Amino acid sequence: MKKFTSVSDVKNLQEIIKKALQIKENPLSETEKGKGKTIGLVFLNSSLRTRLSSQIAAQNLGLNVLTLNAAQEAWNLEFADGAIMNGDTVEHIKDAIEVLNQYCDIIAVRCFAGMKSKEDDVNESILSQFEQHAKVPIISLESATRHPLQSLADCITITENWKEERKPKVVLTWAPHIKPIAHAVGNSFAEWMQEMDVELVIANPKGYDLDKNFTKDVKIIHNQDEALKDADFVYVKNWSSFDDYAAMPEVKEGWMLTNEKIANTNQGKVMHCLPVRRNVELSDEVMDGENSIIYQQAKNRIFSAQAVFSEILDGLNSK
Repeated sequence: MKKFTSVSDVKNLQEIIKKALQIKENPLSETEKGKGKTIGLVFLNSSLRTRLSSQIAAQNLGLNVLTLNAAQEAWNLEFADGAIMNGDTVEHIKDAIEVLNQYCDIIAVRCFAGMKSKEDDVNESILSQFEQHAKVPIISLESATRHPLQSLADCITITENWKEERKPKVVLTWAPHIKPIAHAVGNSFAEWMQEMDVELVIANPKGYDLDKNFTKDVKIIHNQDEALKDADFVYVKNWSSFDDYAAMPEVKEGWMLTNEKIANTNQGKVMHCLPVRRNVELSDEVMDGENSIIYQQAKNRIFSAQAVFSEILDGLNSK
């Protein structure tokens, strides 16, 4: 593996899931693999699970870890090509990445959608610059359109919790929120589930369809109760409108996930990437109930990251 920004960078999804589950059984099985190498974790946005799970995963592999909260601890960055830097920005992203090339063997970066320019976000205006200017492997810790390490953890979690021969029905359901939320988790989950042996259904109100480049031919239902019927897994996530970019069209129906709605499923296991707005996206009774596997999902963020870092190191060590 030379880089990791989407499911297309994974040669065999089932093999990397299997590897992650083996790592989970013995997280310290490869403590020498990263010896003498450095990973730079660059955060342009806030983080809890991504930061901590990445640090743990890297340390488990013996990597030296540099963590930079770039939005708070670095110079104000300029991202525009040809910019005349006579304002608030102090360092151009090209220069920052070139310095990271000198310090790091792997660069992992987390950035969010700006939610202002649809074109900039769809074209990954920040992540693309890291890919363009980096001379070492790039790992996405989330970007404007995808969250691949989260999606791999989701695949691991579903695999752990499904032992039947038939395909599980997996429902990605929109949930209410108080502000416009980016599409990365929803996009990415839809993309990765299409590589899994599952029946995927997406439930969202009218006006909230995700980008067709990610959902492709997945069935989209605008009635949540209909979509949830007989679901084995229910993934709860909010996102804003894609067509009317970053808008929040009015939704009159109640879309918060409750036990009453869960009763319509096949004892469906409930998932969420966290952080979650309790009693807005889903109720306390669901979050803390026996159907919730949300904390198991969060723990698996360590093993998704460690499996990917291990694969990247295999490539570096073979040179």
